[in-house]
Amino acid sequence: MIKTFEAMIDQQGNIRLMQPVHLPKGRRALVTVLEEVADFEIAETALLSEAALAEDWNREEEDRAWAHLQSAASS
Repeated sequence: MIKTFEAMIDQQGNIRLMQPVHLPKGRRALVTVLEEVADFEIAETALLSEAALAEDWNREEEDRAWAHLQSAASS
């Protein structure tokens, strides 16, 4: 059975697993290096959700629902 474990690789190339791994005997492994989360996933998620959220946010009902906060901020 193939299992996936999260790990970090430091600048010297040392691999540190994020949780303990218990196997009945030694195994071979493949290492996949991922893009940085902060640079890739957050930006992609924001771009993909922007159109759907704008459809909701740009409705007159939304403006009325949040109007009380705008008046409080100007006080």
